[in-house]
Amino acid sequence: MSTKKALKWVGFWMALAIVFNIGILLIEGPAKASQFLGGYVIELSLSVDNLFLFLILFSSFGIPPAYQRRVLNYGIFGAIVLRLIFIVLGITLVNKIHFILYIFGVILIISGCKMMFGHEKPVDHKENKVLKIMGKFLPMTDKMHEEKFFIVENGKKYATPLLAILVLIESSDILFAIDSIPAIFSISTDPFIVYTSNIFAILGLRSLYFVLGALQERFKYVKYGVALILVFTGVKLGILFFELEIPILYSLLTIFTILIASVIFSVFKSKSEDKKKKEIELKRVDL
Repeated sequence: MSTKKALKWVGFWMALAIVFNIGILLIEGPAKASQFLGGYVIELSLSVDNLFLFLILFSSFGIPPAYQRRVLNYGIFGAIVLRLIFIVLGITLVNKIHFILYIFGVILIISGCKMMFGHEKPVDHKENKVLKIMGKFLPMTDKMHEEKFFIVENGKKYATPLLAILVLIESSDILFAIDSIPAIFSISTDPFIVYTSNIFAILGLRSLYFVLGALQERFKYVKYGVALILVFTGVKLGILFFELEIPILYSLLTIFTILIASVIFSVFKSKSEDKKKKEIELKRVDL
């Protein structure tokens, strides 16, 4: 998908989410509409970091862009199903054990701090434990076979690297849900609001992936904004223990401000780095 076409689709899915939000405003009132908007923005902003992981996975396995769309389609469908399961389980836990919200808050703060201050180490995704377990039950080929997940050679069934990528994407989404769903619980525990805000954010991920793929160098510092959002939502959940609550309007303003500021910083920082690289290259040429 070209960047121009991907941007149009991102705009379409965002417009659809806004229309749905207006519907909630008219039917359920401003409180529920604000909760949906908050959940949608949190999920969308946290998804950015997960999409960068997808870029790394496709690159490490050498998956051509032509075959990436099929994996993303299956991945999005799987995410929709997994989120429903996690949200139902999460809300059931919150209703039965209210104290778990404070635990979610601590998890989010720790995750945010790790993302902000942790040093990323090179990871060989081909040595992933999930793939090793999968390999014990299903042999895997080293070569791509177009868009096929399975092939049969000499009467024996083999998985292709495309299936390996799909398995890794689905398993990473499980880990991602551990952060994203508790973060939305800081805004609302209404099953309808939590699930629909998740779904509308997920539906636009495929298009957003292709935008980030083309502009990843420009947005590589957005992860620090995502980390701050995680910390903020963790604090928002944690202070409930002291019977303190941040109003939804202030929460939305804080999340929007962090997200927009991180995007602006990332763009300017990337441009500054590009300028320095060009100056260094010019000096080398002169020498």
